[in-house]
Amino acid sequence: MKKIEHLGIAVKNMEDSNTLFEKLLGVAPYKQEEVVSEGVLTSFFQNGPNKIELLAATEPDGPIAKFLEKKGEGIHHVAFEVEDIVAEMERLKKEGFTLLNEKPKKGADNKLVAFVHPKTANGVLVELCQEIRE
Repeated sequence: MKKIEHLGIAVKNMEDSNTLFEKLLGVAPYKQEEVVSEGVLTSFFQNGPNKIELLAATEPDGPIAKFLEKKGEGIHHVAFEVEDIVAEMERLKKEGFTLLNEKPKKGADNKLVAFVHPKTANGVLVELCQEIRE
């Protein structure tokens, strides 16, 4: 794992949350994107070398909607940048971590992503991110 790529924050209302984080960080989001396969609308903020991803549910039974129902708004995941997501997934499996997906999938912000189950990471949902190289 090279670095923390971003922090994901689950929000109930994207428009209100974009306004709040724009005021908080002093910058507008640089990208907003829907990931239909995950039932989520994302909004990304750059803050120095760091990124914040806001996540709002677009499907009432999607993972973000379920998270909000159970835990409310707040930190949803920590994402780490990796050089080779497949190799990192294999390494983590060998170390005893449970992955939520067998193969990387296309995520937001031009990334391949995979998730580590929070039950095997002290309650933290960990996302692995690899830039899609075209």
